[in-house]
Amino acid sequence: MTDEHERRDHLQTLERGLQVIAAFSGRGPLLGLSELASATGLSKPIVRRIMLTLERLGYARTSDGRFGLTPKVLALGYAYLSSVRLTDVARPLMEELTDKLGVGTSLAALDGSDVVYVDRVQRGRITSVNLAVGTRLPAHATSMGHVLLAFAAQTDVDAVLGDGPLEALTESTLTDPAALRERLAVVRERGWDAVDQELELGRRSAAAPVFDSDGRAIAALSLSCGTLACTMQRLTEEYLPPLRDTAHTISEALGAGARTS
Repeated sequence: MTDEHERRDHLQTLERGLQVIAAFSGRGPLLGLSELASATGLSKPIVRRIMLTLERLGYARTSDGRFGLTPKVLALGYAYLSSVRLTDVARPLMEELTDKLGVGTSLAALDGSDVVYVDRVQRGRITSVNLAVGTRLPAHATSMGHVLLAFAAQTDVDAVLGDGPLEALTESTLTDPAALRERLAVVRERGWDAVDQELELGRRSAAAPVFDSDGRAIAALSLSCGTLACTMQRLTEEYLPPLRDTAHTISEALGAGARTS
């Protein structure tokens, strides 16, 4: 593209508007025309027109002759965040976690009474349960399911648990709905879950929630390990902290915790 084309395609008004918006960063919630002009290098009349335009569009407000931004400005950032695919953000972090701990990591979402695998990183031993992307497992018997149900709407939880009893996949599967509801309350309070052979004999797993910019638990990140090499103590003390850190990092990348009222 030539310099002439670049100049022709360049919108100076848009550039100046973005400069003014960026000027509020680190300078306080309300700024006067002189402050904005000094921060941007623009004249006060130009700054005034920009701020009045932003005010008419709902992105700015005035107070005692000073200007401030409104929460609507956040929508500009969330337009990007909403376009980011969960797996694009999570995949490299899952690979890093798997390589660090030497255990498989998975990402799943809740769909009805099941968790559905949306991504999977595996090193070494493959479990007897085929955990390819798209695999469905009963939510009540998995750490991921417990985490997602713990942060789900009550109507969704009721639809999954019903009056029971739930299907027992091993002798350790929690099948009593009342007992599982108590478990979910604990999971929600502490923000993670770990299961000991509730889905498959010889396997243990832990999971933590992944939140989006609206604060919804849209997925659960989990890891699993064999009972011979992994005690519950090792799972919760050695593996769980980095798992939770990774889930938190994914959530932050998706905008969790950034929205203001």
